[in-house]
Formats: sequence, C-alpha cells, structure tokens
Amino acid sequence: MKSPRRTTLCFVIIAIYSSQATLSLSLDSIVYHSLLHEHEPMEEDPVRHKRAVAISSPAAQEFTVDVEIHLENASFLEPIKAYLNNLRFPIRGNDTDLATDILSIEVSTVCRPTGNEIWCSCETGYEWPQENCLHNLTCQGHDGSSAGHHCSCLKGLPPKGPFCQLQGADIILRMSVRLNVGFQEDLRNSSSALYKSYKTDLETAFWKGYSILPGFKLVTVTGFRPGSVVVTYEITTTTTASPALMHKANEKVTQNLNQTYKMESNSFQVTYSNETKFSIIPEIIFEGDTVTLMCENEVFSTNVSWMKVETGFDFQNSTNVSIYTSVLNNMTSVSRLIIRNITRDLTGEYICKLTLDIFEYASRRKVEVIPIQILASEATEVMCDNNPVSLNCCSEVNVNWSQIEWKQEGSISIPGDAELDTDSGCSRYTLTANGTQCPSGSSGTTVVYTCEFISAHGARGRKDIEVTFISVAKLNITPDLISVSEGQSFSIKCISDMSNYDEMYWNTSAGTKIYKRFYTTRRYPDRAESVLTVKTSTREWNGTYHCVFRYKNLYRVMAKDVTVYPLPLESNIMVDPVEAAIPCRSSHHIRCCIEEDEDYKVIFQVGSSSFPAVKEVNEKQVCYKHHFMADSVSCPENVDVFCHFTNAANNSVQSPSMKLNLVPGESITCQDPILGVGEPGKVIQKLCRFSNITRSRESPVGGVITYRCVGSQWQIKRNDCISAPINALLQLAKALVKSPTQDEKLPSYLGNLSISTKKVKLEVGSFSGTLGAIINILDLFSTVPTQVNSEMMTHVLSTVNIILGKSALNTWKMSQQQKTNYSSQLLDSVERFSRVLRAEDSTISQPNVQMKSMVIKPGHPQSYRQSFVFLDSDLWGNVTINGCQLEHLQPDSFVVTVAFPTLKTILDQDVPGENFANSLVMTTTVSRSITAPFRILMTFKNNHPPGGMPQCVFWNFDLANHTGGWDSSGCYVKEVTKASVSCSCEHLTSFSILMSPDSPDPDSLLKILLDIISYIGLCFSILSLAACLVVEAVVWKSVTKNRTSSMRHTCIVNITASLLVADVWFIVAAAIHDHRFPLNETACVAATFFVHFFYLSVFFWMLTLGLMLFYRLVFILHDASKSIQKTIAFSLGYGCPLVISVITVGATQPREVYTRKNACWLNWEDTKALLAFVIPALIIVVVNMTITIVVITKILRPSIGDKPSKQEKSSLFQITKSIGVLTPLLGLTWGFGLATVFQGSNPVFHIVFTLLNAFQGLFILLFGCLWDQKVQEALLNKYSRSKWSSQHSKSTSIGSSTPVFSMSSPISRRFNNLFGKTGTYNVSTPETTSSSLENTSSAYSLLN
Repeated sequence: MKSPRRTTLCFVIIAIYSSQATLSLSLDSIVYHSLLHEHEPMEEDPVRHKRAVAISSPAAQEFTVDVEIHLENASFLEPIKAYLNNLRFPIRGNDTDLATDILSIEVSTVCRPTGNEIWCSCETGYEWPQENCLHNLTCQGHDGSSAGHHCSCLKGLPPKGPFCQLQGADIILRMSVRLNVGFQEDLRNSSSALYKSYKTDLETAFWKGYSILPGFKLVTVTGFRPGSVVVTYEITTTTTASPALMHKANEKVTQNLNQTYKMESNSFQVTYSNETKFSIIPEIIFEGDTVTLMCENEVFSTNVSWMKVETGFDFQNSTNVSIYTSVLNNMTSVSRLIIRNITRDLTGEYICKLTLDIFEYASRRKVEVIPIQILASEATEVMCDNNPVSLNCCSEVNVNWSQIEWKQEGSISIPGDAELDTDSGCSRYTLTANGTQCPSGSSGTTVVYTCEFISAHGARGRKDIEVTFISVAKLNITPDLISVSEGQSFSIKCISDMSNYDEMYWNTSAGTKIYKRFYTTRRYPDRAESVLTVKTSTREWNGTYHCVFRYKNLYRVMAKDVTVYPLPLESNIMVDPVEAAIPCRSSHHIRCCIEEDEDYKVIFQVGSSSFPAVKEVNEKQVCYKHHFMADSVSCPENVDVFCHFTNAANNSVQSPSMKLNLVPGESITCQDPILGVGEPGKVIQKLCRFSNITRSRESPVGGVITYRCVGSQWQIKRNDCISAPINALLQLAKALVKSPTQDEKLPSYLGNLSISTKKVKLEVGSFSGTLGAIINILDLFSTVPTQVNSEMMTHVLSTVNIILGKSALNTWKMSQQQKTNYSSQLLDSVERFSRVLRAEDSTISQPNVQMKSMVIKPGHPQSYRQSFVFLDSDLWGNVTINGCQLEHLQPDSFVVTVAFPTLKTILDQDVPGENFANSLVMTTTVSRSITAPFRILMTFKNNHPPGGMPQCVFWNFDLANHTGGWDSSGCYVKEVTKASVSCSCEHLTSFSILMSPDSPDPDSLLKILLDIISYIGLCFSILSLAACLVVEAVVWKSVTKNRTSSMRHTCIVNITASLLVADVWFIVAAAIHDHRFPLNETACVAATFFVHFFYLSVFFWMLTLGLMLFYRLVFILHDASKSIQKTIAFSLGYGCPLVISVITVGATQPREVYTRKNACWLNWEDTKALLAFVIPALIIVVVNMTITIVVITKILRPSIGDKPSKQEKSSLFQITKSIGVLTPLLGLTWGFGLATVFQGSNPVFHIVFTLLNAFQGLFILLFGCLWDQKVQEALLNKYSRSKWSSQHSKSTSIGSSTPVFSMSSPISRRFNNLFGKTGTYNVSTPETTSSSLENTSSAYSLLN
C-alpha cells in the first residue's frame, strides 16, 4: 500500500499509564521543544486497550495509548529513543491530577520512506496483529516470516490501525467438544448442581490436557447446548499452538475425563472469528447485480464453505452461483462467492467458514439487496407546439451509474435529448414536438418513454413515463359572409381537425358565453365540429362570434362576423284593423305600426295590387298608413290586406293579415269612427292600443279586445288587454329567449316582473289578458336559466303570490272558461324554476305560496322534512323523504318543495267532473336526475266531508293532450285520520288529494252482494272449522289407532287450524283497511304476513296429505317411524310457508311495496308479491292431482295372483275421493282469485272467488272430516249403542263399505247420494298377498 507523496518519518509510541481519575495526558513534559520544533502537530488516538490491574488503589485502571508522531528529519528518531530509555518510571502526574501515573513509554512502530513507498516495521518486542498481515501488503524481500507466523514489515501504515502490539499478548481460543450423552435442561441453568458438576469435572480435565500448550494460562467452560451435549469453552494462551500439539492436548483431555461423559475425541473444534477478512463488492447491492463475497485468511487451506444463515444450507456451484477458492503466496487462502443477478430474497447474513484440521475460521457479514428505486415524472401531456418539455428520472440511491438509457415505444416517434446530472443521480430527457411529428390524426397518442439505470455490476432499473402528445387543433369556420335580417336564421360551422377536446363553445366579442341551446357539438373519429344555429336572429346577434376549442390549457379560437340588418318581426307589427266591415263604395284607413324608427320601404298589398304607405311618427311609435278605397275591388267581398316591410338588405317581412269584409250599406247597424261599421251579430277583434277604450298612462296597450255588434252599438264581448308595463315585459321576454346574453339579463327582468305585477295587481283581478301575459312571461323566463339563486326565486314567487291571490280567482275562472290552460302552464313554470334553484336551505314565505329547500351533503344525508302552514286558508301539509332515499342522490343536489294553498281551486277548474283536490298542492323537485327507486311521503290536512274516500294524486302534464290532469299512478293513501291524509308516492312532481272517482259506491248492488257473501261465508267457515276441530277431538282416540290413520288426521287437523287462523286474520286485515277504524301500517303488514303464512300452510298440509298417500302406496316395503313422519310433515306444513312468507316480506317491505295501496293483502301492481302465494298454491294443486291419478292407477292395477272383485275395486276407489275433491276446490278458489287482480276483470270472477273463499271451512268439514267412515262410526259408537251399530263397526274392520244411514231414510238417501253411495254393498275379502293387503289397507286408512 503506497502512502501519499511525503518524506516524513513516522513512528508510534505506546504510553502505559495508571489512573484513578479522568484521562489527561500531555507530552509537553516528556519531549523537549528543541526536538519537536519541526514536526507536525501530534495526533492522539483514542484509547485502544483497557484492563484492570492490581495496584495499591482498588479503583486504579491501566490504559495503553498509541501516539503517532511525524518527523521531517529521520535523525530525530534515535535521540527520542535514547530520551525515552533514560526516563524513570513511574512518572507522577502534575499537581492537578495526582491520581494519574505513567508506567512506561516505548516506541512500537517505525515507518520509513523507501523509494516511492513507506515501509512500516515493528520494534523489538512488538509484532503486527494477524488481521493487518492479511489485509495489507508486506514489504518485498524484507518479510521473511514463514507461513503461519506474523509478518514484520508492511507497505504503508494501516490507515485504521491497529499498530504493532506487544508480543506475548493473551490469545483466546474458543473451542467446543461433544459429549455423547443426553442433554438435560439443568445444563442451561448455571446455578444448578448438574451444571456445576459438569463444569468442575470438565475444567479439571481441560487443565490437565491443555497445560502442555506453550503460554497456557487458563481454561473456562462457558456453557452447554444440545446435540448431544456440546461443551463450549475458552483457552487463554500467549502463543498460538500448532495443530499437532492441539491434537495431543485434546487426547490428554479425553484420557483425564471420566468415561461416563462419553467425550467424542474427534469432535474437538477451534473457532476463530476475527482472523478472516470478509469483503463484499459492491457495497450497495441492487437487485440484479453480480455480487462478489470474498474471504481472505492467512491459513493454508482451500476447505472453505459458504452458507446463508436464514436457510442453513451451503452454497454450491450453479447457474447463478460460483465459488472460487485459491491460496496466494502459500499462506493466504482466498475464497470468492459470486452471485449473478441477485434477488431480494437473498438478503440475509452470510458465513464464510475455512476449516483446517480442528481449526475453524468463520466470518459473518450481512448482505442487503435493495431494488433500484427510480423517481420519475408523472404521466404528462405534451403539446405539439415546439415548446420544450422535460422528463426527469432520479434514483433514490445516488451511485456511480454505469449508464442511463432512454427508450421510447409508441406509434409515433419523437426523440429527445438526454442530460445526466452526476451529483444528483438524475437524468433529464427534453422533448420538443412540432406539428409535423404529431399530425392531427395522431392527437391523443400515448408514447411510453422508459429511463433505464444500469449499475456497474449489471443491475437494471427502469421507469415508464406515459407521454400523450396533443396536436394543436386547426380550426376552420364557415367562410361565407353572414349577412341576415332580423327574423331570419343563420348558422356558423366550426370544424377542428382534432376529435379530442375538453370543451368546444362559442363566445361573443365581449367574452360572454353563448347559451348552449344555440349550438350543438359533435365528435367524429377524425374531427370535431360545433354549429351555432340561430333560428330567429335579432339585432343583438349583430357582432363577432368566436369558436373556442379547448383541450386542457390549450385554446384555439376562430372568429366570424355576423351582420344583422334591422327588420321588424311579424309578431312585432301591429295592424289596425285586425278585421273590419267596410260598406261598398266607401273607404277605410288601414295602418301598420312598429316601435322603432328605421328606414324601411313599406307597401300595402291588397290581393294582387300594391299601394305605397305614408309614414307617420308618434313618439316611439311609427305607423305606416294607407287610405283603402272599397270601390277598388268587387263588392261584397272578403279582402286580406298585408303590409310589407323591406330593409336595406332588400329582405322583407309580411305583417299579420287585416281582414276587410266589404258589405252592402243597407245591412249595417253599428257604426263607430274607431271600430268601424258592422252588421248585427258581427264579431270583430281590435288591438287594445287602437281600440276606443279610454287611454291613460296605465291603460292596456297590449293584447286584443273582442267586440260584438248588438243592435246599433258595439259591445265588448271579451277583454284580453294587457297593461302597458306587463306588455312591455312580454315583448322583452319574447326577445330574451332569442338573445345570446340570456343569463345576464334574466335577474333584472325577474325583478322588473315582480315590481310590475305588484303595480297592476288590480288589473290582474280584472283582465285575463294581463294574467295570461304574466304566466306567459314566467313560462318564457323558466326556459332560460341554468341556475337560479335565492333572490331570483324570491322574485318569481312574489309574482306567483299576486296572481294566485283571492282577488284574482275570478279572473282565473274567466280564463278557464276560455280554455286557456294557464294553471297547468304556471305550475310547470314553477317546477322548472325549482329544478334549477341553487340556494342552500332557503325559505321563502308568501301568503299564497311558500318554498323550502335543502342541499344534499356528501355522506349520509339527514332526512328531508318540511312543513307548510297557511293560516288564511286553514291548510297545512308536510313533506318527508327518508335519508336512505336521499343517499341515492348525487352530492350537492337540491331538494325543493313549493306549496300552494289556492292553486288547488284553479287546477280543479281545468278538470271537468266531480274530482276536486281539497288540499294544498305541493311541488317537490330535485336538481339532479333520479336513477334509483324513490319514495316521498306527504301529509295533507283532511278537509274531506265525512264518508269521502280520499285519493292521492299528482298533476300529470302529459294527460288531456298535454294540457294536464290529475293522475294517481305511483301514489296511494297510506293513512287517513280525522285530521290528516298521508300519501306515499314513487316519483316527484306536484301532489294533492282527490275524492277517488273509481271507488265503489257503498250503496251499489255489487258492493252489498260481496259484503253479504263475505260475512255469511266467513261465519259458516269459522263455525265449520271449529266444528271440525271439535269432531276430531271427540273421535281422536278411535281414529288414530294405527300410524297411517294418525298421520292422516294430523294433516286434517292442521289444515283446519291453519284455515281457521287465516280467516281470523282475514277479519283483522279487513278491520285495518276500514278507514273508519284506521290503524298504522305496521299492523297492516303484520296482518298480511299472517294471512299469507296460514293460507300457504293450508296448501302445504294438503301437499303433505297427498305425499303421505303416495308414500304408503308406492313405497310399500319402506316403513318410517311415526316421529320421523311427523317431523317431515310439520317441516313441510309450516316450515316451507314460513320461509316463503319471510322472504316475501323481506324482499318487498324495505321498499314499502309489500302490501297493496288499498288493502291489507299482497301487492300486485308494483312487485307482483301475490305470486308468492299463487304460484306455490297452484303447483301444489297440480302435484296433488298427479298423486291422485297415480294412486288410483296403483290401486286398480292388481298384483300378481290377485283377482279382486268388482266390488273391491269400487271400495278401493273411494279412498282417493277426499283428496280428489278438496284439492280442486282449493285450487279453483285461488284460480278465480288470481283473475281478480287484473284491472277491469269481470265482476263474476269477484263473486265466484268470494263464494269459494268464504265457504272453504264448510268444504273441509264435509269432505275432510265427516266423509271419513271411521269418524262416522266413531260418532255412532259414541252416541248410539245399538246392535246394528256394533255389527256395522265390525264389518268395516274387515273391508266392508256400507252407507252411513239406512237407505229407507230420506235424509240418509240424500246424504249418501251426496257422497256417491246408491245402495248397500259388501266387498268380500279375496285371497291376496301380504303386500297387496298392506297396500290396500294403508291407502284406506290414510283417507278414512
């Protein structure tokens, strides 16, 4: 090792001192200043050795300090040595530190320049430590040490020490040996007797054996570990023993140890842990690097193994692992473990172990493999506009990277320039894209740029950066000059060669955005286009318009000038007269007026003739007149006269026609200088501003007034005049919907409307024209905004409040008589304003209208609850929307409710008939579209007369040819009390309540008939079912003596009990539905559930009965126990109905569509929940009928060897009659019941269903109970002890069948005829096999 170029002499002295206090050492008193005036400042190394010594003071410590001194002149070395040798020790410390004594000072190491190198050697009595000899180069030709001995000269002073050390220093050998005995846990406890016994015996043997080693001082047992018993111990010597001497010592140990310890003589092992140099290249290891682990040891041996501690397995040569071991200079063993393409799972601790005889040299190092972490730019977009954009990649660990490469992959190639910053370990890649490199067709193309860091040892780390190249759009706009006149249409087309954009819109030259209704935007695969279309241009459209194309922050703009020439719109031309009668051979003044003074050319056209007009200006009004001569056309004749306005662009517009009726003079009775002449009964219209109504500042100036000639006077037939301020606003409103700056003007227009409406409040109550104009203005305004604030909504409702006031009700009545549909139009306008309201928790209250709103916050919104009270109208109402419903709405949605106390009266006038909404009208809207099912709950004050049937309705604007009407779809009455009516609806709009027009008349014949059948039938049914249960209880012991009969009667009893409970709940459900005794919805749900459950139980017990019959006849050889049969029966009879009922209520009730809106029974209209009863019932009917057919077939088919008689066949056929009768009856009942759920079903279905359903209990008593011969016999035996009865009972037991009563009795004859018995017959007992007999008796017992 070469030192830096310097010629100084370096030597190291060792100072040994003893201290009882803090170390404080100064050489000023030791070295003369005359000797040190040329040397560099002394460097004092930290204390490198410390041990306790036995001195006079018990607290004394002995320290060894290395001091390195550099001298420019080598001749100073010998005087220093001589000076140090002449010192007398110990040297006492100074006065301030009397507890410190210097014991000795000696030169240990001297480094001299030799040529271009520095050679360092040890002074007499000192030597280099073993690790220095391994890690440093020795002096060539100077070091003559043999293998295994310490070197004496090194090239260069070791940079980190240690220096030469005193010869004869203690050497500690860590050894182990195995005892072939079982390991005991006490050997882990150093205080146990066993541990002490082992320790004493072993140390005794060790002392005797290792005392032959040169420099031996002591031996100590340090512990025991399993396998079998491994003894670890340490030997302290001053020299290193040869292997041969160690073997001899080990043998002596074995000889001196008691043989009971069973020491294995070949298990001795010496371990060195600090004699091996372990190096790793590179220091920072990346995943994928080739890593070299190298061990060097001054031992002549190639027996080296490598192991990873975590796995415990030695490494072997493989594809990715190579091990090379060699010996250098016949003294240094070098082993390399090379791991190629290292992975992170190889992180861990590695052991390099060299073995020479019993000596083991081991060294450990931890290896950490880390991935190459690269921080790169996020995905970015690059505009192809020649502006440079930089991509950056940086490694988290800054090393000297061998190479950093940039690659790209994509459909277009745009290279860049790479720069490397070695200080930060970052690479910058600069892109400069132009339009040529990314044409418009490739706009939006994504190219992946990859930066790859390559380490000097082969590891590679990469990071992808997605770059989307955006072409700069090229816009093309309509090239033609756009020059139009007012009233004409024009369009401007703007085309971009790019299809990707964030926004494409139009602006005015002032920067005002054009309202979206005026333009459309479309995206095509290769382009995008936006078309600005104005169907009716006004002068406001005169100017420059910009097509704006925006993608991200890139804007492209194209401008187009539009010239609009003034020209009055047809609707703005006022004609006088609108129609008039003119006597033949007379004249009449006609005129066309406008509210502007422009240079127009105006002519009047009468038929094919045209006449010039005379211009007359009166303040703002400009009129063009003509004196029409009647004799210019034939008479009598109806003539249409028009005036044509032509502007500077030579465009013209035609006025509304003026209808002139030329009549003979003798028929004229009415004459007026303003209105003209007319025949009796003649009706004419006149613009209000040209009529003979007295004019004033507040006089009507808009609208039309209708006159009728009565006698000799013109009388007003209909006054549709509009007051001046309202008429002015109406003209503004018509212009606003055509204006490009609608949103800017709307707030001030709404404010003006509110103020003007207050001023003309009296006229609103007098003239339907003013009322209609205000509603038309609101309707036009409501189509404009994208959003409305609280102030604007206040203006709207202030206007609505006035026109819905009581003073205006007469005007409303007149307008409804004229079929104007103003009320529906007004309601629609308010709803449109409500949907665009953006005001948090706003409340507006007026005497005739109230509004409340709420904004839906993100998360779990609270329920929407609003209450409205109108004291003057004595009406109130509540609106509730549950929070779970509001969760389906988008965050920041607005829910708005507007309530009207007087609108109900006005809307009712629109709907002929007896319907009337006797409550508030409440409109609820949501600002965003609703996708999930929605339900709103409302409560209205109940103002209905006693006995009325309220109906929840909403105003459907699509009804009556889109004029609107009340509709009950999706709404139902939830609860009715004396004070309120609660409604539930599945949608949002305007709601109220009506008297139901379709409710059956309580006094109708059908209603009375159904009630009588239901009540009488239910009474018979309940009594019959109770009687059946009593009969079964009386005869139970007599009829359940065998297993089959017992199961049969168990089924009958459960069928009877289920139907009885179902009928009781049916009565409860009817009571709940009766509005005279209303209960809450929970009771209705409970009643429906139990009716559903017990009716299903009836059918499933019928199924159980059928399956029992099938089982006894088909599975003859299989006989299940009675408990198993009952378990199956009850599981089927009650378990299945319970599952079906619970699933039905669970699936529908959360949405509140479990029950019907008008009855406590399963819903049909919304969820078809009724099918949960009908389908199982009808399936069971089909199954039971199939079982009946199979059973009959089985009975009639004789077994081999059987020859049953005809009477036997007849007897066996009787068995299936009960199930064959009851099943069709029950199925037929609910078959008719299914037919009744369809709207408009025939009343016959209702009557038949009511009959069959009401008398089911009677059917079960007759066909399920009394038809059983065993029941009959048991009853006869119990109540009649006659001999005949006894004999009859005996004959039955052997298979005979007789009538219930004697045939001579008329009652008996009718009873027997009822069950198909026509006389007395006996069935003989044939010779049958046992299986046949069991077959027959089982079936017989099941149904009898």
